[in-house]
Amino acid sequence: MPSHASKGFTLVELMIVVVIVTLLAAFAYPAYLEYARKARRSDGIEMLNRVMQAQERYFTNNLTYTTELTDMGFSVDAGLASEEGWYRVSATECGDGIDDCVELTAVAQGDQVADGDLSLDSRGRRGGNW
Repeated sequence: MPSHASKGFTLVELMIVVVIVTLLAAFAYPAYLEYARKARRSDGIEMLNRVMQAQERYFTNNLTYTTELTDMGFSVDAGLASEEGWYRVSATECGDGIDDCVELTAVAQGDQVADGDLSLDSRGRRGGNW
């Protein structure tokens, strides 16, 4: 009698594959989201550093910092958007006044809100998830 070889998958084999794929996705997706948040964080850090460098140049010329980002050549004053748009940067005075210290805050936007805001002041103090 001829032997009939099975051509295809049984339901049990298919269910095992589905379970394995589901388990991989359950662990991989949250790890991917965390990785993406960390990668997007560099967008805010880069913008804070760029604005702080402009603040230091402004201070060198004027012996004071400024909360008006347009004074340093940026096009938007209230909430300057980072290059990728994940953060909006603003400046406030700190310490003994704007002549003494300026603090920059990068407020997270969109999916980046779960990671929190970043801050940097002219004294080098950092806040948030650097």
